[in-house]
Amino acid sequence: MGLCHGKPIETSRRERERERENSTNEEILQLPPPPSSSHHHHAPTKSSSKFPFFSPSPLPSFFKNSPANSTVSSNSTPLRTPLRIFKRPFPPPSPAKHIRALLARRHGSVKPNEATIPEGSECEVGLDKSFGFSKHFVTNFELGQEVGRGHFGYTCSAKGKKGSFKGLDVAVKVIPKSKMTTAIAIEDVRREVKILRALTGHKNLVQFYEAYEDEENVYVVMELCKGGELLDKILSRGGKYPEEDARVVLIQILSVVAYCHLQGVVHRDLKPENFLFSSEDENSTLKAIDFGLSDYVKPDERLNDIVGSAYYVAPEVLHRSYGTEADMWSIGVIAYILLCGSRPFWARTESGIFRAVLKADPSFDEAPWPSLSADAKDFVKRLLNKDYRKRLTAAQALSHPWLVNHLEDIKIPFDMIIHKLIKTYICSSSLRKSALGALAKTLTLVQLAYLREQFTLLGPNKSGLISMQNFKTAVLRSATDASKDSRVLDYANMVSSIQYRKLDFEEFCAAAISVHQLEGMDTWEQHARRAYELFEKDGNRPIMIEELASELGLSPSVPIHVVLQDWIRHSDGKLSFLGFVRLLHGVSSRTFHKA
Repeated sequence: MGLCHGKPIETSRRERERERENSTNEEILQLPPPPSSSHHHHAPTKSSSKFPFFSPSPLPSFFKNSPANSTVSSNSTPLRTPLRIFKRPFPPPSPAKHIRALLARRHGSVKPNEATIPEGSECEVGLDKSFGFSKHFVTNFELGQEVGRGHFGYTCSAKGKKGSFKGLDVAVKVIPKSKMTTAIAIEDVRREVKILRALTGHKNLVQFYEAYEDEENVYVVMELCKGGELLDKILSRGGKYPEEDARVVLIQILSVVAYCHLQGVVHRDLKPENFLFSSEDENSTLKAIDFGLSDYVKPDERLNDIVGSAYYVAPEVLHRSYGTEADMWSIGVIAYILLCGSRPFWARTESGIFRAVLKADPSFDEAPWPSLSADAKDFVKRLLNKDYRKRLTAAQALSHPWLVNHLEDIKIPFDMIIHKLIKTYICSSSLRKSALGALAKTLTLVQLAYLREQFTLLGPNKSGLISMQNFKTAVLRSATDASKDSRVLDYANMVSSIQYRKLDFEEFCAAAISVHQLEGMDTWEQHARRAYELFEKDGNRPIMIEELASELGLSPSVPIHVVLQDWIRHSDGKLSFLGFVRLLHGVSSRTFHKA
C-alpha cells in the first residue's frame, strides 16, 4: 500500500506523537504489500527515499513539470499534493514498520526491517528467471532517455528500428531480473505481461506491443502516451471538472473497466495517476495503465490480499474479501474528486485514511455539491456504498441517467453480474421467484432500460425468449485469453449447462434484478411496499412454518420456529412484510444463524 508524500510543514510535538502512535499502533495497518511493487516503474528520484513502499504512477507524465518527474524523498517537495483539497500539502504520514517488513520479505530481503530491498540474496537460489520472451529487444529497438524510475525498475522512451516497429515511438518498462528475488515477484511480472497481452486492443487501454528479455532485464514495450496523467489535468483545471467534462472522462474509465471485469480481470489500483492521455490534444483519448497489481477473479470467488493505494482502497479490500466491486469503489473516489476537487476520505496518516474509508461517510453538503445535479450525486453515492453488494457494476454505471441522458452512443457491454443473479434465481425456491417477480413489476423505465439492454445482448430468438446457452454465447462474443485464465469461461459454461426453461423478458427481469442494489437506493422502501402489495394479491397464501422451512431448504438443525415465527402473520398464516423482504434477499443457513 503506497504512502503519499507532501511538502513538510511545522507540526506540534503533540501532533507528531499522535501521528506516530496512529501509524504504528493502528490494527488496520497490518497489511500485506502490493504484489507487484517489485516491478513498477516509478518517478525518478534524485536521492534514495526513506519510504521504499511509496508507489507513484509507473508511466510518468510527459508534462515538463509533472509530479512523476519530480524528486521523491523525505526532504523533497514533490508537486503532488495529497491533501483533502487538491491544492495544499500536508506532512507525510509516518511509515509503518510492519508494512515495510512485509514488503521486504516479499522480495527476499534477509533483514525484513531494512528500508531498501537488496539487489539479490540467497532467496534467489533455484529461481527460474526465464520467461520465454523474445531475446531480440536490442535488434528491434533503440532505447532512449529514461523518463521514470522506481525502486525496482525504470521506464524509457524508445524507437523501433526494424519491421513493423520501425520508426515507432514507444515506452519501454525495464525490469531488472536482479530485483526479482522471490518466486512471487517473478510471477507478478509474468501475470502483468499475460494480462496486458490478453486485454490489449481496447481503445481506452494502453497498447501492449511485445515483451522481451535478456540475461539482465525484462522489457515490456507499450504505447507511448504523451498527454500526461489525469491527475495533472485535474490539477491544471483548478482541482475539479464541470459535470459535462467529468462525464466524458468517466465514460472512458468505465468502458475499459467493464471490459476488464467481463474478462475476469480486476485492476486493483485505479486512481487518476494510472490514467494517461494519449496526446496533448484537448479531446485526447484516456488510457488505463499499470496492471502490475491486477489479478484474475471468477464471479463467484473473492480475493483476500490487500493491495492498492490508500485513498482509493475499498472497505472490503481492508476486510480481505473482495472482487471486481473494489474497482467500482475506486472509480467512485475518482468521480468524487473530479466533481468537487476534494478527496471523499482523508486523514493525516495512512491508518486514519483506512479508518475513514471503513467508518466515515463522504460529504455531499459542502460546495460545490449543492449546485451539482441530483443525478451526479446519485451516481457517486451508488459507487461509494460501503456494502459492495449495493454498488453499481461498470455496465450499470454506464447505464446511469447521469451519463445516458446527456451523451449519445454509450456502448453498454454485457455484465457478468447477470450470470450470478440468474444462477441464484434458478436455484431459488418457487416462493422467492414469485416474490422477485412482484418486485420486478415495480421497476421504473430507467431501471428497466439497463435490463432491456442486457436482455438484447443475450440475443433472444424470434419469440423473444432466451435459453441458458445464450449466457455462454454472450461471454464468448468478447472473450480473450484472460477469460480462460480467470476461469470466467468455465463459470459461463457452468451457468449455461443448467437445465431450465427459456426466459421471456418479464421473467428475465425477475431473475436479473439485484435486490441488494435496489436496497441501496433512496426509493427502496417504496419498491418493497409496492411489491408486497402485488405479492399479496397474486402470490401470498396461508403457509405453515414447516412448509416455509421446507420451501427454503433449511437444515433440521436450524431452530425453525424461533427464526421463522416473525416471517408469518399470526392473523392469517400468510407471509408478513418482514418475511417477504427477507425472502427477496435470499436465505442461507448463515442468515438464520445470524437471525
